[in-house]
Amino acid sequence: MSGSAAPKTSARVRRSLAVGFALAALAAQFGSAAGERPADAAATVGQAIYLRGTLGSGAPLPASRKAGGLITRGADAACVNCHQRSGFGATEGRNRIPPITGRYLFHPRARNMNERDLPYVEGVRANREPYTEATLARAIREGVDSEGRPFSYLMPRFALGDGDMAALIAYLKTLDAQRLPGVTDTLLHFATVVTPDADPVKRGGMLDVMDHYFAEKNARQMVPSPRLQASGRTMYSESMYMVHRQWQLHVWELNGPASSWKAQLSQHLAKEPVLAVVSGLAGSNWAPVHEFCEEQALPCLFPNVEVPVDAADDFYTLYFSKGVLLEAELIASKIVQPGHGEPPGTVHQIFRAADSGEPAARALAAALKQHGITVRNHVVARDGPGASLSEALHQAANAQALVLWLRPADVAALGEAPSGATAVYLSGLMGGLDGAPLPAGWRGRTEVAYPFDLPEKRRVRVDYPLGWFSIRRIPIVAEQVQADTYLACGLLSEVLSHMVDNFTRAYLIEQLQSMIEHRVITGYYPRLTLAAHQHFASKGGYLTHFADAGGRRVVADSDWLVP
Repeated sequence: MSGSAAPKTSARVRRSLAVGFALAALAAQFGSAAGERPADAAATVGQAIYLRGTLGSGAPLPASRKAGGLITRGADAACVNCHQRSGFGATEGRNRIPPITGRYLFHPRARNMNERDLPYVEGVRANREPYTEATLARAIREGVDSEGRPFSYLMPRFALGDGDMAALIAYLKTLDAQRLPGVTDTLLHFATVVTPDADPVKRGGMLDVMDHYFAEKNARQMVPSPRLQASGRTMYSESMYMVHRQWQLHVWELNGPASSWKAQLSQHLAKEPVLAVVSGLAGSNWAPVHEFCEEQALPCLFPNVEVPVDAADDFYTLYFSKGVLLEAELIASKIVQPGHGEPPGTVHQIFRAADSGEPAARALAAALKQHGITVRNHVVARDGPGASLSEALHQAANAQALVLWLRPADVAALGEAPSGATAVYLSGLMGGLDGAPLPAGWRGRTEVAYPFDLPEKRRVRVDYPLGWFSIRRIPIVAEQVQADTYLACGLLSEVLSHMVDNFTRAYLIEQLQSMIEHRVITGYYPRLTLAAHQHFASKGGYLTHFADAGGRRVVADSDWLVP
């Protein structure tokens, strides 16, 4: 029965069971998102086993390792923890976790070079007998491969009943679909999304970069890398590249209220299936796009947004930075930092309604509340007259600490600086970074949140894309957005070159997570890293102040801060 323990086995079978457990544990890490739910009912049960460690009965999946007698259950035993969501495995130090998708498990042994028709995946064993459903079940329960050889000690053994075993195998067969939407024999389709509240100047700059990058990518014929020597267990180690495909960009322009965006995105995706969403641009609201991509299991790679969605359990959306939410964390850490005197009892914030400063102000208020600090918000009407800002400044005149979530036009209109010892913090991302038009009286007392590397430190990394823009006569109208867009396109190109022809969406995310830290040209960011369950590649920033009453030079108040 489903969920029942497997019958007692011989010593040899028990050894193989341990290997089977490791295989299942690896497999679980490759579970799919809501948008990847299999249509088959049995495979849906198998997905729950693989991703969440939940049996068909609802009981937790039990797993054990022979070495040390370690027993784990539930999510800790799920296959996805080792084999990843895609099922293509991973490399941990010297340990290589093999792919366990149906195509690789059941593919006949490659007897010669001409029969190597599967794309190369690190860890694949091409010189073993193919699995059958019976030998795969034995591998998962007993820890032996298709030829009866024991797996590594890393592989757990899973006591799965026949029903759950059949469901898990059915799910493994659904992984690694050979035909993915947005992928043809000659084309890879990508989309970029622009929301109706996006800055039109930034929109033009972003699309200019993408149009040139895609055109140049298509003009260059891919040259296959030198063939790797085939040996032993890696008979598929031929070439990093299999088929050269052109890139096609689709621009999905949204309009109307945010409540209608998901329906519009559904229509776009149905009409123009794509492998991934790349870059993109929003004003203060990206959440409907983020949610749509997660629901559809559609990779969304490094959109230009000030307010990203911070959802720990999501998988398919990656950002360069937390944007204004990171700035709120940087400001909060300074306000409550020990050794800087008594924290203020009350902090005042000024922002315009429905702008990016509104969610940033909520995040800062929540962080300060944990330390017993009261926050008073002064909300300026979204399109209100200048007097509205003046009134907000008047109400906050005696604040011990004042936080400004304002755009350059409002920053330039601040007027006289407050008297007294008010500490002032400004959102650099919203206010213009080192180009923020702070009046002279404010410049000496305002700390600017800076979620990027400092200008003098990033100069060499940014000069590369700027030179690329110059050669192609791309006007620089929004340097940071355009540099980030170029970086996103470059990362996409690099990761696709390592995926060979395995164009699965989960694998795209996993490959980005594993290779991004080796990226040298990182633009505005000192370093980019992504581990499993991480969505923000740059983790920190600075609090800075202007060096003098004029000019753009900013000075960091401390080292790089990771809140």
